[in-house]
Amino acid sequence: MSDPDSELASVPTAPGSSESGAASAAGHGKWVVFLIAAVLSLIADQATKVWARDSLPTFRLRGGEATCIVPDELVRGSAPARPDRPEARLGQAEDPRPACAGRPVPVIDGFWEWRLSMNPGSAFGLFSSQEGARIGLSIVGIVAVFGMLWMLRKARPDQRILHWALALVTGGAVGNLIDRIYFGVVTDFILLHYQTHEWPVFNVADIVLVVGVGLMFIDIQKEGRRDKALKASRQARAKAAGLVKTFGDK
Repeated sequence: MSDPDSELASVPTAPGSSESGAASAAGHGKWVVFLIAAVLSLIADQATKVWARDSLPTFRLRGGEATCIVPDELVRGSAPARPDRPEARLGQAEDPRPACAGRPVPVIDGFWEWRLSMNPGSAFGLFSSQEGARIGLSIVGIVAVFGMLWMLRKARPDQRILHWALALVTGGAVGNLIDRIYFGVVTDFILLHYQTHEWPVFNVADIVLVVGVGLMFIDIQKEGRRDKALKASRQARAKAAGLVKTFGDK
């Protein structure tokens, strides 16, 4: 990605001129686009997670027929005993295995279903078995958000694809970060499968993260072509001015 002080924007303008005003408006515009896209993706993520936790069915793997406590009893790994649980009152250690699981709800038979799941790891269930994942991934998420803001500040106003990419990555990162800080786990509920193969359960934040990263790669390719075009243009101007000689010139 090119520096904002590129040759395309190197012509000085007088303070208060129309060119300066247009550049300032374009610079503010990227922050508006970023804010709107990031907030909308965050709202979509959190709203669907609330719906999933409240509406998707669960079933008890063991321990009777009592209603499952979401998200506590769906967590993969040890969960601290709640003060109102019998285990806590009797001083007994809680079974580290999840007591409940999400019951599948078909959306497209044989391919797509809702299934509530609690993921202590990162996107698509990665690092879900690692100790200290909550703290480590929370730190990574916070650093990533600041990184996106820094990249947006350095981006040119005409890099619209990058503006959308940074907004989506930020919205997705904050969405999962809220879950990880508040619940200690991330709510997942979208499952794609084909025959006996199942992909890791994911959520809306994971989707916007993937789309955002994909747009970043598109911007990188676009900027690479732009830099090559600028280099070729400089060489052509230099040759036309007689500053560069090619082989065969006398």
